[in-house]
Amino acid sequence: MAYPLHTLADYLSKVGMTCTVDGNENHEVLGVATLEDATSDEISFLANPKYESALQSTSAGAVIVSEKQTTPKGMSVLRTANPYAAVMAVMVHIHGYRKHKPAVAGDRAVIDASAVIGENANIHHGVTIEANATIGRNVVIYPGVYIAENCRLGDDCILYPNVVLYDGTVLGHRVTIHAGSIIGEDGLGYAPVGEKWHKIPQIGTVDIGDDVEIGANCAIDRATLGRTVIASGTKFSNLIAIGHGTKVGENCMFVAQVGLAGSVNVGKHVTMAGKVGVAGHLNIGDNAELGAMSGVMKDVPANTRVAGAPALPIKDAMRSISLFEKLPQLHKQIKTLESEVEKLRLALKDNENE
Repeated sequence: MAYPLHTLADYLSKVGMTCTVDGNENHEVLGVATLEDATSDEISFLANPKYESALQSTSAGAVIVSEKQTTPKGMSVLRTANPYAAVMAVMVHIHGYRKHKPAVAGDRAVIDASAVIGENANIHHGVTIEANATIGRNVVIYPGVYIAENCRLGDDCILYPNVVLYDGTVLGHRVTIHAGSIIGEDGLGYAPVGEKWHKIPQIGTVDIGDDVEIGANCAIDRATLGRTVIASGTKFSNLIAIGHGTKVGENCMFVAQVGLAGSVNVGKHVTMAGKVGVAGHLNIGDNAELGAMSGVMKDVPANTRVAGAPALPIKDAMRSISLFEKLPQLHKQIKTLESEVEKLRLALKDNENE
């Protein structure tokens, strides 16, 4: 289907993003692409002025830009206050979200007789659902998923292939878990007795709130006692590890390879960039931002930004990094100064001997 630019502008305005068209408002686009890859029948976007040079070389038929962004002569653009939010809305409008194939009649899933399956659940072959599990309405469960006893899934959840939910796991509504992730496995709970480690039973659970998305190959430990919690609206990338008893607040964003030890308390709207590591029993305040590869060894107050290992306030971390880059030069200067001091010492000694 082709979309004239004026219809896209009207759509954005209707969803609360005031938008105007500069250029050929009747130009039609078929899809959305990056500035580098877009063709004349595709629309792209520029959200960060740092990359505005790409406007000179793009072949895009139109570009979504900010209201004050300068653009090449003759380029058709949609102007709006937030280009990133606008292109997201346009992508949903044109492409929509992934469509899920219905399970084929006769597909073999193993479902215990005591499990409760909601209306319009789409359960594919190779799925196992154990005793007393509850599956909500419109749930999509892909092949190879294992749902243990007493799990509870809300409505409109999506479980991609080979997801595993251990016993007692609770998912809210509209939870998406990508392939290979495991929820509710035992945490690292062992008691030292002499030189041996004795396993502590992990008798807690995992509760995941509404509108949470878990990336591929993530692992969320069940609590030793009580609950491990991922609150509503939080989004995880791939390869995230959450320790037992940790509680993550609402609307957090964790990028790939973040690892949290046990009993960490994370506030609301916290962002952790790639490979952040957080030691156990720490508190991360609301709206904190943790830079990539931060090694967090102490509490992080609310509304602060940290980076480095060990993690420091962002300004101190940047100064430390800048100093680290100069270490070879500083080392050379110190060696030169040591040589000059030694020459002066020898000269003074000679003078004393005279």
